Amino acid sequence: MRIWNRTLDPTTYELREHGHGWAVARESTPRSPFWVVARYDWTEPSVVRWSVVESSYGGGGQGFVRIVPRDGGGSRVHAEWSNTEPRRQKLLLILLHLVPGRMIAQMWAAALDRYAIAQDS
Repeated sequence: MRIWNRTLDPTTYELREHGHGWAVARESTPRSPFWVVARYDWTEPSVVRWSVVESSYGGGGQGFVRIVPRDGGGSRVHAEWSNTEPRRQKLLLILLHLVPGRMIAQMWAAALDRYAIAQDS
């Protein structure tokens, strides 16, 4: 959990179900009033997909992260997500617009870098 400590709050994280290549977890970001229950699937190599099963803000969504190795080392990460029921998510959407995409990308990159270092140890 220390790898994801800036993106996942360990006090609210709860693994609800899991199987080969999938899991359902309740999670939130530290100091965030919002939480989601998401179903993750990583059966496709280099891709993690998710869909929101339940949320504190009443909306849903889905997305994926694709990781592709770069020539010469490192990886390229491509992430996409969409939200459903945007009228019910006004506060969340306002907060997301206040947090620049670059900041979110830097948080993910830092977490993935910590993960890569942990795997090499």
